[in-house]
Amino acid sequence: MAFYFVQFLTGLASAASLFLVASGLSIIFGVTRIVNFAHGAFYMLGAYIAFTLTERLEGALGFWGGIVVAALVVAVVGVLVEMVLLRRIYHSPELFQLLATFGLTLMVQDIVVLIWGPDDLLGRRAPGFKGAVDFFGQNIPSYDLFLIVLGPVVLGILWLLFQRTRWGVLVRAATQDRDMVAALGVNQKWLFTSVFAVGVFLAALGGALQIPRDAVHHAMDLRIIVEVFVVVVIGGLGSIIGAFVAAVLVSELNAFGILIFPKISIILVFLVMAVVLIVRPWGLFGKPEAPARRTPGLTVNPWRPWTSNERLAAVGALIVAAALPLFGGNYALTVASEIAIFVIFAVSLHFLMSVGGLASFGHAAYFGLGAYGVAFLAKFAGLPMIACLLLGPLLGLAGAAVFGFFAVQLSGVYFAMLTLAFAQIVWSIAFQWVAVTGGDNGILGVWPEKWAASPSHFYWLSLGIAALAVMILRIIVFSPFGFALRATRDSPLRSEAVGINGKRIQWTAFVIAGTVAGLAGALFAYLKGSVFPDNMGISLSVDALVMVLLGGVETVFGGVVGAIVYKALNIWLVSQTELSKLVLGAFIVLIVVAFPKGIVGTLESIISRRRKSSSSHQPLLTSRIETAE
Repeated sequence: MAFYFVQFLTGLASAASLFLVASGLSIIFGVTRIVNFAHGAFYMLGAYIAFTLTERLEGALGFWGGIVVAALVVAVVGVLVEMVLLRRIYHSPELFQLLATFGLTLMVQDIVVLIWGPDDLLGRRAPGFKGAVDFFGQNIPSYDLFLIVLGPVVLGILWLLFQRTRWGVLVRAATQDRDMVAALGVNQKWLFTSVFAVGVFLAALGGALQIPRDAVHHAMDLRIIVEVFVVVVIGGLGSIIGAFVAAVLVSELNAFGILIFPKISIILVFLVMAVVLIVRPWGLFGKPEAPARRTPGLTVNPWRPWTSNERLAAVGALIVAAALPLFGGNYALTVASEIAIFVIFAVSLHFLMSVGGLASFGHAAYFGLGAYGVAFLAKFAGLPMIACLLLGPLLGLAGAAVFGFFAVQLSGVYFAMLTLAFAQIVWSIAFQWVAVTGGDNGILGVWPEKWAASPSHFYWLSLGIAALAVMILRIIVFSPFGFALRATRDSPLRSEAVGINGKRIQWTAFVIAGTVAGLAGALFAYLKGSVFPDNMGISLSVDALVMVLLGGVETVFGGVVGAIVYKALNIWLVSQTELSKLVLGAFIVLIVVAFPKGIVGTLESIISRRRKSSSSHQPLLTSRIETAE
């Protein structure tokens, strides 16, 4: 019993830092509506800077002074980020704000390696809390007891700040209705800046307080951000008390899950998150939001059929791509095959987002399921490659059918978070079910048959399937089903009034997108010759979002162009520089700021303006000719 009590206290200590980070993210999202993917990066910066200050300036600042100063320094960095970057894109679609913060995260990952090196850093123990306290024969670090007390103290301070100050009242009002706060004459610009500063300070403080407990490393941002999203969603967006309760719940599940349910310990928190979203979409302590006037982040213009010139251009580009084996080497063909596969993956998500208005944060689940489907059929059933490519993606279809049924009951960020929860559940199963999936060792030896084994043949196969997938999705877009899907996206009430079953239409679109993603995963398994749980990880889902947003959500070819540019640039940078994430992140941020409609969307806008300009000059030219005559 004493052991379980100490384990409970350890969970409470972990909850303190998790609460600090989660409360900051909840405040930022509640007011600014920014899904701040860089929040984990600020947490990591707080840990690194605190390590430096406590090691090199301990005499001047002291350990605790170094912790606080580190959090303040990162808060200043956060203010600069908000003023220089985020302020420029507050009126952009919300998903582009996610893209910008993801680019910022990539940059910070390389910056910390450049400054502090790639090795883990071990911080010193906190003065006055270096010992342990005996609890019924079990020792618990005194620093953990300090964190247990700190959590409720910070909660009380935040409660007083938001309940007893004018600033807090404005923040709570902005969380409920930003437009009304602006109508009352409140300077939203500085309110957003102050909120962002407080949120970043809390994240950095949470990271700084971890240095006596954990090693500081350059991957700690992605580790914490997933748990923080879970906590914020379970507790309720904008609810500080909800963040505290959810942080305790998640930390205790992590502490006891490995003891009670060792085979499903990683899944537990995501199962809880999924159940909460299904039963109470706005979280345990959150409040239902007013219905959105449009799908968050999407203002999609109606797609139109191709003109004859566009058809010729598409056919010409396909012919040029098919001729690559005539002058490209094996490495170039392998890279091109990977790009073609990710074109399939990106267009599946692009179809779901642009036509269906559904932004999935867990689309990699169906990519990974397709890959595992092929691996099971090829390795365990011994089926030929053609049969595996036809049947393997059906596992992605099955996953999309089950998860999509629950996901389409929600909308906006809640839909996105539920898809993330389902994807993490699938990833956790693949990671822990070692007897079937191989766990972290994966499934090896999934090689293509002799007829597709050469780089040129496999490239032609991937290119042909990619072209077929794009063509089929376009046919679906302009079918009666596609028009019904767009009607549901643009006006759910009107579409329901004319007899369209919106949820069934969206579920069908979800299944279609999941199946196409599964097809991409099936090809990827043969390209790499192996399948790992990372094939369905959150980083791959974010990559898919980046590809779609980079190309342009509101465009026909956004997914195709975004996948080609992002994947080609990523592969090239890795081979050219050790700071590939820094360069790629800067490129993403530049695209978001300079070309908020994406690459294709910006080009289409330029062409459209030129056409309008030429047409507006035409009547004037005609009148001058008539006058001269």
